[in-house]
Amino acid sequence: MPVAAYAVATDTGRKRRRNEDTYVVAPPLFAVADGMGGAQAGEVASQLAASALTSAGATPSGASPLGRQHVHPGLAGLERVDALIQEANRRIYDRASSDPSASGMGTTMTVALVEGMTVAIGHVGDSRAYLVRGQTMEQLTEDHSLVNELLKSGKLSAEEAQVHPQRSVITRAVGTDPDVDVDAFAIEAEDGDVFLLCSDGLTDMVEDEEILELVYRDRDNLERAVKALVAAANRGGGEDNITAVAFRISAEPAGGTEDTLAMPALGREDEPDERTREQPAPGGAAAADPAPLARPPEGEALPRRPGWAAGSRPRGGTILLTLLLLAVAATLLIWGLSR
Repeated sequence: MPVAAYAVATDTGRKRRRNEDTYVVAPPLFAVADGMGGAQAGEVASQLAASALTSAGATPSGASPLGRQHVHPGLAGLERVDALIQEANRRIYDRASSDPSASGMGTTMTVALVEGMTVAIGHVGDSRAYLVRGQTMEQLTEDHSLVNELLKSGKLSAEEAQVHPQRSVITRAVGTDPDVDVDAFAIEAEDGDVFLLCSDGLTDMVEDEEILELVYRDRDNLERAVKALVAAANRGGGEDNITAVAFRISAEPAGGTEDTLAMPALGREDEPDERTREQPAPGGAAAADPAPLARPPEGEALPRRPGWAAGSRPRGGTILLTLLLLAVAATLLIWGLSR
């Protein structure tokens, strides 16, 4: 399996009482779902969506269910992804139709299924999938939202869209109707590509440029990258739940088994769950312990021009030592001249 490493972080944010986001990290399957609905219905909807992707089923207390996935082995990649989201739609709609307290609930859903060097994406709502390739980032999915419709029609500018009071209103969701229209497409991956799935709690708070910078900086330590993304969203206001799932593609086969390891939810960004860590792909090497959450240090931002090698800039200690040696040389020169 070409998934070299993967990581996830999720957080309630600074304004919400509950985390209605749910994620699935069960290589080769990854997903993010952002629930909506009154009371606890949004949480139920996103967990039902996740349970459609896993054999573990929904778990209580907001924990994200993980396990060996049902991926309809008789279907090809895009058909599998569409079938998974259709199954999630059926489960949520049936529950909403039979339970008055869950009436009208639904969820966004963004799913990635890795098959060889091809990544099949299925998408409904305004959660997003991004591809970071080298020093560039591309938004792969299109938001099914009111603001995006107004933006495409020219009725809103990009600046107006960022602050529009109805920017969270979505035009398509999983579970609100008997059938759902799924955007499904495939991406041919390259060695080193990083795919990011995230809820709008990240993208509403953090500009794409900063998302790229944080992912690029820690592309070899995805656990640190997703924690940094969550921290940045909270610094920006944390107005919604925040979830980020990242995985890196390698052309080298990882080998090993397909067993998965449960990934616990991440707490507040100043109280990280110590059990949450980047997971190597089966058979891969474990990542180093993550560094504390922080903004990129000065001088360590994303390179803006090709050919700049990470780590080629002089470190602060090197500069300080150089200045000290110059000062000593100048002192000796002045002392010698004064004799």
